[in-house]
Amino acid sequence: MSLAIGFSPCPNDTFMFHALVTGAVEGPALAPWLADIEALNERAISGEDPLPATKMSVHALAHACGRYVAIGAGAALGRGCGPLLVSRPGLLPTEPRAALRRLAGLRVAIPGRYTTAQLLLRSLAPPPRETVQLRFEAILPAVAAGRVDAGLIIHESRFTYAAHGLVEVADLGALWEAETGLPLPLGVIAVERARGEALARALEEGIRRSIAAAWADPQASAAYVRAHAQELDAEVCRRHIALYVNEFSRELGEEGRAAIEALIDRGRAAGLLPPGPSVW
Repeated sequence: MSLAIGFSPCPNDTFMFHALVTGAVEGPALAPWLADIEALNERAISGEDPLPATKMSVHALAHACGRYVAIGAGAALGRGCGPLLVSRPGLLPTEPRAALRRLAGLRVAIPGRYTTAQLLLRSLAPPPRETVQLRFEAILPAVAAGRVDAGLIIHESRFTYAAHGLVEVADLGALWEAETGLPLPLGVIAVERARGEALARALEEGIRRSIAAAWADPQASAAYVRAHAQELDAEVCRRHIALYVNEFSRELGEEGRAAIEALIDRGRAAGLLPPGPSVW
């Protein structure tokens, strides 16, 4: 029987999961449910028809850790990979903290209320005058057209915002790294607690084999990656994968686990996240 699992159509996830999904490496047989990260977050948090295993933002994990535990492979976590705040030239100051303070009077697009990007924004800036939730690929056009004043961008949008005539005004990941000295934890693969540790470990090992196979032969997954990518440019896909699929994806390790715990602990201490059990 196949294991239903959710992950995003973004290049990093399809690159990581291709070998496991196609049976090219040993591991649990998977029945993928591909969806935008916020759709995965909302499905996990709502508890309505929950997936036994799913990618989710670390922000969402803090809301769903009563049902799910994170595993040590498949994460999106690292340095220099954080969400960016972008706007039209001249609208906001170029100094990041000053730009964030100005958001109180502006209309800002976000990629989802449970994304890690949104948790960071809430922790670093005053509430915007209005928040508009859009799918991540719709944010850049909305900012460029003036429908919103600024946009919080994730995924491959960080490589394409300049083509829309926009400028970066704050790198939230860089601010996190400067404050904590830790890499930024964006998302994890999580498994329902009720499924047991044996399944979690089997999936973890399967993902590690799948990542190793993808690194060994990047072209093997190329068609699968391009079939699902929002941004079809091959160079953008390559840069996206190189940034988001790293050693933390293969193994969180002590530093990766510490980063996840720090983000959740800080969010709980600030009243931005609910109390809950350990995410492990």
